[in-house]
Amino acid sequence: MENCGMKESRPAFTGLGGLSPQELFGELPTPCYILDDAMLLRNGEILAGVAERTGCKILLAQKAFSNYSLYPVLAPYLAGTEASGLYEARLGREEMPGKEVHVFCGAYRADEFEELLEYADHIVFNSPRQLERFGPLARDAGKSIGLRINPECSTQEGHAIYDPCAPGSRLGTTRTQWDAGITPQLLALLDGLHFHTLCEQDADALDVTLRAVEERFGDVLPKMKWLNFGGGHHITRPGYDIPRLERCVNAAQEKWDVQVYLEPGEACALNAGYLAARVLDVLQNGEIQIAILDASAACHMPDVLEMPYRPPLYGAGKPEALPHAFRLGGPTCLAGDIIGDYSFAAPLREGDLLLFGDMAIYTTCKNNTFNGMPLPDIFVLHDSGKLQRLRTFGYADFKQRLG
Repeated sequence: MENCGMKESRPAFTGLGGLSPQELFGELPTPCYILDDAMLLRNGEILAGVAERTGCKILLAQKAFSNYSLYPVLAPYLAGTEASGLYEARLGREEMPGKEVHVFCGAYRADEFEELLEYADHIVFNSPRQLERFGPLARDAGKSIGLRINPECSTQEGHAIYDPCAPGSRLGTTRTQWDAGITPQLLALLDGLHFHTLCEQDADALDVTLRAVEERFGDVLPKMKWLNFGGGHHITRPGYDIPRLERCVNAAQEKWDVQVYLEPGEACALNAGYLAARVLDVLQNGEIQIAILDASAACHMPDVLEMPYRPPLYGAGKPEALPHAFRLGGPTCLAGDIIGDYSFAAPLREGDLLLFGDMAIYTTCKNNTFNGMPLPDIFVLHDSGKLQRLRTFGYADFKQRLG
């Protein structure tokens, strides 16, 4: 049976078109991911609108969404992909052919760099030393070269793990580091600057950050060809201030005569996926009712524990919103494998189908097989309503990575 105590209008479930999880996914094996190509298309259209109105170029940050079978849905709306290393760069080159491939890595490896040059168009370095070591090789290969800067402007609260401007950050070159390490010869190698300081934020935080960038690096920017605003821009979220974003882009391009790049990850696949799970057991410990699912926070949605956050769940409310409160947990041995506390219109029972929303991002590209947990199968929900199985996983996938 399915527990769905309230009509769903939240953005995470817009793609269901008013149908229930049971109607759409009741026959699927659980746990499983379902990617929604219609919602990907919607996100692509929003991003393309920003690019068309401003002339900026927008890249898919593959660290958030790497399901390359769906790249053809997004490719018409994007300038290319952003990668964090060799494998993502190769994936972007192979699966979004003819598009730009940009790479940033905290530190490059000498034994990989030659191959990386085969795939990348833009290479961004993290430090003056890395620029000195690898920049001439990239220049000789005809690549566009950038340096990541740290404007030392924190606009986040509560997510220090995701704040590249936190004190002592290893990410990006501060102005002090710049002045100590950037020689005229290294400056001559640079085509652009890159900053990435945001996480799931609106354009007001970008506005603040740009002022800090200008304050610290305003003398350098007129010498550059491009400026990459990085990711963390929640552009496709309902209510995001797109006009303000576009003013920021236009102002930078006009003031410094640079090509602006944006490289969102979440915004490309926001609310474009689901994780279906079933209740395996229901128990009570003191006053807390607990439901153990066949899906694990630790294995299948690790950001729930890392950030942490409580993922949207179809038909469920906050713990006190509906009559029956449950703590949802996974089947692993980790005591903290807790998805969150929710409430429902009716008590949960064994076999109930539950559907978590916004599960296209940081899931399939981060999941793991801790405790020997099977990886969930991956399906695609097409605009026609047809479900397509993309990938099935089994024991071999668990075993082969261990020896």
